[in-house]
Amino acid sequence: MIDSDHTQPPALRRNRVLDALKRAERKVFTRPALKSAKAQMEFLYTRAKQSTKALAEQLGVSPRTVQRYRAGQQTKPQKKLRAALVEETDAAVPGAQATAESEDLGQTAGTVEFLRGACAALLVLGLSASVRSLYAQYATSVADFTRTQADSIRDDAIEIWQGHAVLASVTVTIAGIAW
Repeated sequence: MIDSDHTQPPALRRNRVLDALKRAERKVFTRPALKSAKAQMEFLYTRAKQSTKALAEQLGVSPRTVQRYRAGQQTKPQKKLRAALVEETDAAVPGAQATAESEDLGQTAGTVEFLRGACAALLVLGLSASVRSLYAQYATSVADFTRTQADSIRDDAIEIWQGHAVLASVTVTIAGIAW
């Protein structure tokens, strides 16, 4: 719905902003969970600096088991390994989407994450509004100060160039030679 002056009502604009914040928060704070054992193993292998031995120790399995999953020779891990993969992957990927075991908590966690993201966005928007307000308030005085300083420097440079400021001319000459 658009008003006669071609602007949206405040409530509609607010809803659009909140929807945009929600989409941005989802993109930033959630990542898809790694589903297959091979994908989880590859991810953890990369995190373990491509050391099969280190990853095997981390998961409590043999290095050969790690190699089999990475090669795709084995695809369905036993319960102990599956739990270790989920635990290590979730610990290494903050913000990974909820796994099947924690989907019942996902709604609450998602709401908390959204509120955290919305609060951060509102804080940034509030700070930018403050900065815009300060800029509007002091822009002319800063411009005047800058103009005054530039004029002073220009006048000094003209005096040096014309030879009226002998001491400054000698100082500039010595500085130029030393440089």
